[in-house]
Formats: sequence, C-alpha cells, structure tokens
Amino acid sequence: MSDFAASPEPSDDAVSADILLLGRLLGDAIRATEGDDTFELVEHVRRLAGDGRRSGISSVDAIRTALSSRPLAEQILVLRALDWLSLLANTAEDVHIERRRRRDREVAGPPRSGSLRAAIDRILAAGVAPQQLLAVGAQIQVTPVITAHPTEVRRKTILEVLEEVAELLDRRSRLTDSVTDEIEQQLSVCVLLLWQTALLRLSKLRVRDEINEAIRYYGTSLFDVIPSLTKDYENALASTAQTDNRVDATRTIAMGSWIGGDRDGNPFVTAEVLRYAIHRQTETALEHHLRAVHHLSHRLSMTDRLVTPTPELLALAAASGDDSPFRADEPYRRALRGMHARLYAFARAVIDPADQPPGPLPAQQLSAYDNIDDLVGDLDTVIRSLQTHGAGAIAEQIVEPVRRSVAVFGAHLCGLDLRQNSAVHEQVIADLFRAAAVCDDYLSLHEAARVGLLEAELRTPRLLRHPAATYGETTCVELAILDEAAAAVDRVGRAVLPQYVISMAHDVSDVLEVAVLLKEVGLVTAATSDRHAATKLDIVPLFETIDDLHRSPDVLHRLLTTGMYADLVRSRGGQEVMIGYSDSNKDGGYLCSQWRLSAAQSALTAVADEAGVELRFFHGRGGTVGRGGGPAYQAILALPPGSVDRSIRLTEQGEMVAAKYSNPAMARRNLETLVAATLEASLLHTTAHMAPIEPSFIAAMDELADLAFHAYRRLVYGDDRFVTFFRSITPTDEIAKLNVGSRPASRTASAAIEDLRAIPWVFGWTQCRLMIPAWFGVGTAIESYVGQTDRLDQLAAMYREWPFFRSVIDNMGMVLAKTDIDIARRYADVLVEDDEMRSDIFGAIADEHRRTVEWHGRITGSPTLLADNDLLARSLHNRYPYLDPLHVMQVDLLRRFRDGDHDEIVERGILLSINAIATGLRNSG
Repeated sequence: MSDFAASPEPSDDAVSADILLLGRLLGDAIRATEGDDTFELVEHVRRLAGDGRRSGISSVDAIRTALSSRPLAEQILVLRALDWLSLLANTAEDVHIERRRRRDREVAGPPRSGSLRAAIDRILAAGVAPQQLLAVGAQIQVTPVITAHPTEVRRKTILEVLEEVAELLDRRSRLTDSVTDEIEQQLSVCVLLLWQTALLRLSKLRVRDEINEAIRYYGTSLFDVIPSLTKDYENALASTAQTDNRVDATRTIAMGSWIGGDRDGNPFVTAEVLRYAIHRQTETALEHHLRAVHHLSHRLSMTDRLVTPTPELLALAAASGDDSPFRADEPYRRALRGMHARLYAFARAVIDPADQPPGPLPAQQLSAYDNIDDLVGDLDTVIRSLQTHGAGAIAEQIVEPVRRSVAVFGAHLCGLDLRQNSAVHEQVIADLFRAAAVCDDYLSLHEAARVGLLEAELRTPRLLRHPAATYGETTCVELAILDEAAAAVDRVGRAVLPQYVISMAHDVSDVLEVAVLLKEVGLVTAATSDRHAATKLDIVPLFETIDDLHRSPDVLHRLLTTGMYADLVRSRGGQEVMIGYSDSNKDGGYLCSQWRLSAAQSALTAVADEAGVELRFFHGRGGTVGRGGGPAYQAILALPPGSVDRSIRLTEQGEMVAAKYSNPAMARRNLETLVAATLEASLLHTTAHMAPIEPSFIAAMDELADLAFHAYRRLVYGDDRFVTFFRSITPTDEIAKLNVGSRPASRTASAAIEDLRAIPWVFGWTQCRLMIPAWFGVGTAIESYVGQTDRLDQLAAMYREWPFFRSVIDNMGMVLAKTDIDIARRYADVLVEDDEMRSDIFGAIADEHRRTVEWHGRITGSPTLLADNDLLARSLHNRYPYLDPLHVMQVDLLRRFRDGDHDEIVERGILLSINAIATGLRNSG
C-alpha cells in the first residue's frame, strides 16, 4: 500500500487521517491504472515540493529537472494526480468542518456564532423586547441568487462522486472498526472511479446546462433544508416571545437565480432559453409537490369508522371524484387524491398545456387550482382536521412539511431575474422611438431630454411597437425576451420573474428606459384617470463603477421624486438597488471599492428614508475577496447601519455554489448564517442599539480610499503596457477556452481591462498567485496616510472598534496569505518577454505586496496573516506540496503553447493546470 499524501499538521488529527487515507487510495488507483513508474514520479515531485516548503529553499529547479526528462503525457498524469489530491483534500476538509460543528452542537455550551440561537441571544442581551424581536423576525427575508456566470470548473459527474466520498468519510468517523474496512473499500472504488474519469468537459457549457446544474441543488439539499430551517426559525421566535401566535416564515428564505435570465454580455440567453429556464423551474417545483401530495394520499389511511374529520375535510373528499368502494371510509385519502388531481391539472397549465407533467398520473380529472395558494389552503384543511381527532402528531410530522414546501417553493421554485446592460436598452429605445416617429436620434439627446421623452411615454397607454415597422436585430431579440417574460408572469405568477436588473446603470434615464420597455409587453401599466401607474417587476439599477457609486444617491433621489416612477415604486412597496462589488473593484481597487460601496449604501439609505420609501439592497458578491467574497456572517454585520432593514439579496457565484449547497449540512449552515446575520443587523444596527461611527474613522476612510484609488489606477490604467503585462503573466486568454461558463470572457471584442469581465480578471491573477484585485494600493494608501504624523494608533483603533474596517483588513489578510511573490516572479520571468516592462510593473507589484503585508501586521498587531484563521492556515500548509508543482508545469506549458506548440496535449495540459490551481486554492473567479 502506498502512503501517497501530503504531510498534514499533526494538531488536526481527524482531517489529517482522512487526507492521508484518500491520498493512499488515490496512490493505489494510480498504481493500478498507470503503473509503478508513474506513481513514483508523482510521489517524487510531491515530496520535492514538500521538502522545499519545509526547508524554505525553492524546489522549482528540482521539480523541473524531475519532470523535464519524462514525456509530456506522463507530466500530464502528474498534473491530474495533484489536482485530484487537492480536490479530495477539499472534500475531507469540508467533512471535518461539518464534523466539528456537529460536535459543537452536541456538547453543552454557548451556541456557535452565526446560528439562530446565538443571534437571538445577542439581540435579547442588547435589550430588544421579545415582542419586537417577533415582529421584526416575521418580516426577515433572505434571497441567495445563484448567478448565470459560474466559475465552477468541475463536472456534475465528479461532484456527485465527491458527495458520495464525503458521505462515506462522515459515516466512517462514526462507526466501529469492523465496519470501517467495508467503507474503505467503497471509498477505494469511488477514488478509482474519479481517477479514471476526465476532469474537464469535452464541450463548453451551454446556458441550458447551467440551468440544470443549478436546479440539481434543490434535490440535493434545498428541498429538505429550507422548509426545515424555516420551521426551526418559527419555533425559535415563538419560544423566545413565549407565545402561541407563530409567525409565518415560509417567505423568510426565497431562492433566486440569474441563469437563463441574465443576458448582459451573453448572446446565448434568448427568448427560447428564458422559456426553458422557466419550464425547468416550474417542472421541478411541481413534480416535487405532485409526488409529495400523491405520497400523502397513500399515507393518510385513517377511517371515518374510527375518527371524525371536520366538515371541511369531508367536503374535500366528496369533491374529489374518487368513488372507489375500497376508499369509501377513508376521507383523507379521497381528499388528497382530489387535491393531487387538481394540482396535476394546474401543473399542465403552468408548465405547458401541451406537456404532460412529470410525476404520478391522477386517477381522475378535475379542474385545476387557480393558483398554488389554493393547494396550501387545502393542506391547511387537512392539518386542522387531523388536529381535531388526536392526530396532531401526524399533521405536524407528515402533512405540515408538505404544506410548508408548497408554500416555500410555490409553482416557480425560485425567482428568476432578468438582467441586461443599459447600453442595450438605450439602443432598443432609440430604435422604437425612431420607428414610431417619436424621436429620430434618441442617442444624441442629453439626459434631461431623454427623461422628458421617457416620462411622456409612461403617461400614455399607447404602445410604440407596430407590426408593420422594421426593427434592428437587437431590438427584435430583446422584445422577444420581454414577450416571453410577460407570458411567463401571466402563466406562473409574479414570483417567477420578480426583478429586472439594469447593469451599468448611470442615470435616471437608464431606469426609465426599462420601464418603457416593460410597458410595451404589459408588465408596466400606464396611469389612467382612475389608477396610478404600476409595475409587476421590481426595476433594479445596478451601480458598478466608482463614479456610479458616488453619484447613485443623487440618481435615486431624482428617481423617487419623478412622479411617474414614484408610482411604480409604490406599486411594488419599495425600491431595490443593486451594488456591484466586482466591477467597482476592477475600476478602483479593493480598498476604494469597499469604502465607496459602504458609503453609497449609507447615502442611499438616507435618500430612501427621506422619501419614505422602503429600500432593499442586492449585493453582487463573488466568491473571492476581490469580488466581494469572504465570510457572509461578518460581511452582513459589517454593512452600514440601517442598510439591512429586514431583507437582503446577494449573489452566490462560481465554486461557492457547490461549496454551500452540495449537501444538506452545508446548505443548512450557510442559510442559517444568512438569516441570523440579517436578523441581528436589522435589530441591532439601529440608533437605539449602536453608537454612531466615529467621524474621524469616516474621514480616515475617505482619505485612505482616495489614496488607494490613485495608487491602483496608476498601475492598472496609468501604464499603457499594463494590458500586455496582464495578458502575458496570466493565462487569461487560455482561460477563455476552459469549458466553464456559457458567456464570453469580455463584454465586447475589446482587449481593454474595462471591457474584461470581473471573473477572468480575478481568475487570471489567482492563477499566477498575485491576486492584486484584493490588496493592491492598500499598502501605499496606509503608508501615505500615516506619513509623518504617525496615525497608526488611529488605524489600530479602527480595526478594533469598527466591524467594517476589521472585515476589510481580515479579508485582505486571507488573500495576502494565498499570494506568493516567488511563484509569481517565475511567471513574470518566463512569460513576460519585455525586460523593461517586467522590471517596472512586476517590481511595483512586489514592492506594494511587501508594503501591504507590513502594514497589515502593524494594524492588526500580528505579523501572521492568518493569526485568527487556523483552519485556513492549516489548509494552505497541507496543499502547498500540490500547488508548487502545478505552477511549475503551468508556466512551462504556457511558454510552449505561446512559442507555437499547439499540440492537443499541450492545450489540454494548460486547461488541466488552470483547473488544478483553482481547486488547490479553492478560488477561481
């Protein structure tokens, strides 16, 4: 047997044992499949890397020497082995985290931070009255939105096997030695299956594939976790308030999606794709409900010879059309069979009248429910009836979960947002205005003139479209999508398409343009003499650049004081605003972006309060710190006071979707954390419970943000050579070929940084271990701010006392710990051909890194970047032996490819290395 694994820290015995076991089993699989020579090569390379890390002496040359004498095909096997080792180590770490959390729950002690119990305890300790907690708790709504541009690089097939590995590891830790041998054999089969499975897809993902990949998480975890968690939440609130008046928390967690509705820069999202997305969502939800109700019709076998149901239940049974003599005395079965038949008819109308809904067929045909709430009402009738004859336990444990699931997921499963870029909207409006003889050249108008025309259109019921008019291709495509959206809302209900997000919203006209377009398809109705204007969708401006964030309060003020638009806001009960972490970071750097996002939220909240409008924020967060990522609990609590007012929406992107929702335990932990943090922030981030932020802290952040902005812009936008440097030192062009998401890497054909999507921007810097989106400019800003007056004490106080600043610095520390200047220098030396450019730009990056690490330590008081994150520190230590050889191989493969060696195995090796490094660092975009 081989001992093919890393050398984990001995202080973490449980996870170390699992990693050692999986490594040994992978070694066995490699030996069985490839032979001893390949196994020994992989083991030799891994040991060289481990020895180099332990001694502090670079092992790059030794690794290159070990590999250079072997055929490229064998080097690719080494690359695959290290990728699998990283992936298996990730799985073991996830199991270990959940094992620790389960142990913490079992051991008597204070509740863990981020749990509902800990949040309620903190709220009560702050002096909040239980009845106030109950009132606000009833209104909490958290919406995680799975986005349309995932950076998940692993295939569904692999994720399913890894889920099995995780389950086996967890079972093994809880069973006796006599059973663990059998589990180890099962693990061995799983690992062998993985080794003989291709890591990469042969073809690029389509949007349809992304839709189905996201929907699988409902069966994996969400169908079970959300109803269970919302019930626990109701119980916790009722227990705290000592009341029998339970809140209804079925709307507390409302999942969202962009997949199939987000067409910003993605030409593959069409009306047909939108129709498919809605079809799959409704089909998935209604199949789940049909099977559940059908199952109830078998389970509830009570006879009216022994119990006396309510008249309402007997009426349901009588209306069921079930005249079987075998069920004549079983009113619950008959009632539920009728409910199943009505739900089936409803499903036929909602999914597609021409399609047969999935799931068991009804025995009889009945008229369809008018809406899904009618089914909830009938299930309530069943529950109330059971409670009258001593069957309350059956109602609670068998029927109530079905009722709750129907209420949570409805007919729509999740809300699908529409999204498009403001530049596209103005083109379509210009085309419509021209054809309708409203304005020949809308694009040439200044803002005030545009707003005037758009407001006039919103005041008239007349439509712009005419069947005889000729429109451009963009207009036809966009109107076809909106027509499909309107049909879906009519068929399924408003919950299926709740929001329309406007990317790169700059001004009032960008929002009014969407209102006019929605009016064209009946989703916005104009005012008449007896009714105000109304909209069926929230119209959500997305402020992304630093300048747009700065101007956003003024834009919102003008929107809310625009009479026609104010009516639309009132019709939806409030206004939603989205803020973009990724593009603001790419535009202004990490520190400036973080502060401008926070400052904008404070100012937008004040504008909405002044207008008497309820405001909800939608946070466009990515998985990485450079794109707004980081621990969600701390991130929500670090948001500005008043900005989390009972509700929050946030994107779930890339590898974070699998990390959070691939099994029930992780999904429960993530969603509970979001609810707990939103509840805390809503009740405690108020003037009654928080001291105002120290004015000197705000002044310091204003100055630091400006200093960091200029330092970042000088590097990224101030040197004409930077684009060439970026594309040379990173595998960005090669990333575009990786079969990850469906959308192009850039919004346009331009090579400019401004037009590059934030995902490949961050992904590229991660591959070469520089990760500048999450730290560059911070060191210079702090050094300049402290200057000769030595204001370090103030920054240290900000770190101790201000959650926002602490979160910013701690998240930056996590990324600095993953940054490796020595590895990055090899990328620069080998891949950047211009000596002067390399010396100037890489030298500036290395200097800034040294400066930032130094100031991080001085502010936090710790020279260790991960002093408060032992888990990540151990994780990085364990995976360095996998990562260093991967970087060596990637650099050499990139050099060969760029020198003209376009052999298929070279290209495949590059893509494998990109996948493997993202896996090892647990970061992509």
